[in-house]
Amino acid sequence: MPRIDLVEITEIAWDMPNVSMDSSGFNIVCDPGAKTQLTKFVVVIGTNDGSRGEYVAQWGGTKTSLSQVLATAPHLIGRNALERELFYDDFKRSMRHLDRMGLGLIDITLWDLAGKRSNQSVSQMLGGYRKRLPTYASTYHGDRNGALSSPEAYAEFAEQCYDMGYRAFKMHGWTEGNAVEEAAAVRLLGKRVGDRMALMLDPACELRTFHDTLMVGRACDDAGFMWYEDPMRDGGHSAQLYRKLRQMIRTPLLQGEHIRGLELKADLIAAEGTDFLRSDPEYDMGITGAMKIAHLGEAFGLDVEIHASGPAHRACMSAMRNSNYYELALVAPKCGNAIAPVYADDYSDELDGVDEDGCFPVPEGPGLGVTYDWEWIKAHTVATHSFGR
Repeated sequence: MPRIDLVEITEIAWDMPNVSMDSSGFNIVCDPGAKTQLTKFVVVIGTNDGSRGEYVAQWGGTKTSLSQVLATAPHLIGRNALERELFYDDFKRSMRHLDRMGLGLIDITLWDLAGKRSNQSVSQMLGGYRKRLPTYASTYHGDRNGALSSPEAYAEFAEQCYDMGYRAFKMHGWTEGNAVEEAAAVRLLGKRVGDRMALMLDPACELRTFHDTLMVGRACDDAGFMWYEDPMRDGGHSAQLYRKLRQMIRTPLLQGEHIRGLELKADLIAAEGTDFLRSDPEYDMGITGAMKIAHLGEAFGLDVEIHASGPAHRACMSAMRNSNYYELALVAPKCGNAIAPVYADDYSDELDGVDEDGCFPVPEGPGLGVTYDWEWIKAHTVATHSFGR
């Protein structure tokens, strides 16, 4: 059996053009002419028979997740690399006092290893059948830099996306959480593209009061939005809050991005705190965890929407009947996607990667189906942590 004898974590950093942090200091925004250093990390797992899995963490590649991967790595040495369910069960328990996001990045790497070992794509291993995924353009947060600085700017960008082939569009609002401004943008989007595009709103927990949340929710009702996502400062944790909101607006709610794992998602559904369910292989303990959540939603008759973008995300969605759109996160009219440019093949999560039908393809090569640019990774390495051989 393939025993893990190497876990290597490589930290990378690069200068991302045309982005900066907003006034909160937490949200990346488009900022033409600016430059900001971003960091991610790469996980490599090797076995005693020469099998190898690789994964570059993207939106889940935070310093917090890195610390969890480093803490888990020594405990992987000697384990059977194919026993992903046992890994999920053991390490979910061992990190019960944490959010467990780092475990997802290890699980994804193990899936890549298993796929390459068997010469199958992860999509094929999951029973995937969807080859092209309908996609929504998911915007950066609003800025004051001339990119997404006004309701009009969002409406113009939505029309640009429509002309490129997109048939769905999601707005992330401004860090100030000004309900009047958010509601104005929502209504203008509905007026300009609502008859041609599915529209979504994600205030990203920036709205401070229930009054403001209700005001913006009723704007979503007026504009016919497909969903309203994580509006309040509770961080998306309060099922009671969203049950109450569901009783007062018509727009369906999408919750679950900020609660981790199968059991908490089940509690959210049972408490009637959402209409759609969120899942993310980087956030929810891997491809293993994300597919458990997909099937949980299916059992309750709910659609499960994959959060963010990446090859693991596409593989999961390819095997999900109950999912509507792939999230191309994050895009804006004057900057690229703030993810590490690590692909040596034609894989892309950039705005212009969409086809004329508004879809992105599912990689079909072995494992995750992508080829990493190791020369670029080596040139941007700031630290390497090795465990095992």
